Amino acid sequence: MEVFLTYLKVFAIGGLVCIIGQVLINLTKLTSARILVVFLLLGVVMEAVGIFQPIKEFAKSGITIPITGFGSVLAKGAIEGAKTQGLYGAMLGGTKAAAAGIGGAVFIGFVIALFSKSKSKG
Repeated sequence: MEVFLTYLKVFAIGGLVCIIGQVLINLTKLTSARILVVFLLLGVVMEAVGIFQPIKEFAKSGITIPITGFGSVLAKGAIEGAKTQGLYGAMLGGTKAAAAGIGGAVFIGFVIALFSKSKSKG
């Protein structure tokens, strides 16, 4: 039963994030790219003020899988880098913290591009 409740929480919070995105698409003139940036910055702000971790403990991957989780990783890395190396660490800490995810995305994109046929829009 506990596993079911965990899945329910993950689904509910992840779904709530998606609902917010859909409402922004339907009710504003924001493009999808700008909404993506809004969610990324939301993750950064939530990590910076310290509310991302309690939400993460409750919702697990429901909050970390969307782009808000990537923003949190960037902010956490920048904060830790700033504590250890000052301004230089703040500038590089986020990239170091997210390097595995960035590298994986680039690699998978490359592999998919090898097997895909490009098409022109129109």
